[in-house]
Amino acid sequence: MDRTRAREIVDTWMFPTEKKSYMGGLEDRPILASSIGSTVVDTDGKEYLDFQSGQMGAALGHQHPRIVKAITETMKKLLHASNAMLNVPRLKLHERLGKLLPRPLQKSLFLVSGSDAIEAAADLARKATGGLDVIGLHVGLHGSTSYLTRSLSFAWKRSKHSLVAPATSAILAPHCYRCPLGLTYPKCEIQCLKTSLELADANFTSTPAAFIGEPILSAGGVIVPPPSYYRALQAELKRRNMLMIFDESQTGLGKTGKMFGFQHEEGVTPDIITISKHFGGGLPISAVCTTSEIAERAVRNGYFATRSHATDPLLCAAGEESLNIVVEEDMPARAARIEARVRKALAEMAGEFELIGDVRGRGVLLGVEFVTDRQKKTAANAEVQQIATYCLDKGLIFQLRGTQGDLNVVRLVPPMVTTDAEIERAMSILRDAVQIVSRNARGASQAAE
Repeated sequence: MDRTRAREIVDTWMFPTEKKSYMGGLEDRPILASSIGSTVVDTDGKEYLDFQSGQMGAALGHQHPRIVKAITETMKKLLHASNAMLNVPRLKLHERLGKLLPRPLQKSLFLVSGSDAIEAAADLARKATGGLDVIGLHVGLHGSTSYLTRSLSFAWKRSKHSLVAPATSAILAPHCYRCPLGLTYPKCEIQCLKTSLELADANFTSTPAAFIGEPILSAGGVIVPPPSYYRALQAELKRRNMLMIFDESQTGLGKTGKMFGFQHEEGVTPDIITISKHFGGGLPISAVCTTSEIAERAVRNGYFATRSHATDPLLCAAGEESLNIVVEEDMPARAARIEARVRKALAEMAGEFELIGDVRGRGVLLGVEFVTDRQKKTAANAEVQQIATYCLDKGLIFQLRGTQGDLNVVRLVPPMVTTDAEIERAMSILRDAVQIVSRNARGASQAAE
């Protein structure tokens, strides 16, 4: 399809995109036609290294042959089924996931999207505790397709929505590079948590039910909480009889170098987790996982969550095979090896270019924050846009993220099947981009003087 025809379709039939969102301007970007592994190809035949893993759903690689085979075989037998009856792929997925979960997590239910799972997890916590209030981190993001999930996605600024859910509020995220309290870890003794919970206690509208957060705050700028943060938070939650929900959509199933992102902090045991994205190898399926005790208590209180396609055999078969791939192809170890190579390249760039202020993340979820001044940490929004434009032109795709409206963080999420050669090529393109933009910035500064 040529661009003229595509533009006609966009202008005539497609809902317009919100220009300030990450989807804004997509009509001017490459139109994708095919994909394989870590590469996507546009309608002109140009290849791109996909260092955003699609919408993070291709972390196992585009068109993974085992996923394709599982889908093909299943759709010949049983494509859709009533969720009021059991089907074989569903049962097999419950068992496979249950055996993979760290104890005491054991029980699971399936939905279609990450946003679905978050809404169901929050309702689960409310039914299990009898509480109502749910708190989340102020740069967290947990979906946008439901009244509740968009109300808990503080990174997107709730003011853009006409109405938000009651009994939802934010606490300060532990963003050590840009501490909202102006303190330094570890001398701060995690003061952000103490201050936040004191305010939360004052603002609760009823008995609190849960906290929801990400092991790494991905859309908020790839923020990694400091060691012991979540352990301290869990202790405070237990004092208030609140449950801990981890949104593992962007961190689970190998991407951080461990099976689940929360496993990087010893002693942390969430009560509920959600998974989606590459769970299903690219097909839309998500899961809510919890303990047997919490599941049974919630159901006694009337808990119920499903969607028309939530337990479709096709989706469940893809989900089971995605878990098999993660384990049998050792995706956590692959993610850790990719991280080591990417970090080495980024460290070299940071030593050469002042624009790089911070490098953070784990596994194949990494962020590079760019600043115009390392002391003031002034967000280099314009420079990062130039870097992204150059990289796209040279065949490297990634997304931009940040906090409080800034888009100065390059988020790199290569598929876990990315080869060493592909990593080297991507880092070469990124380095060239940073070098050119840095040179231009110095030239403009000197001219201004």
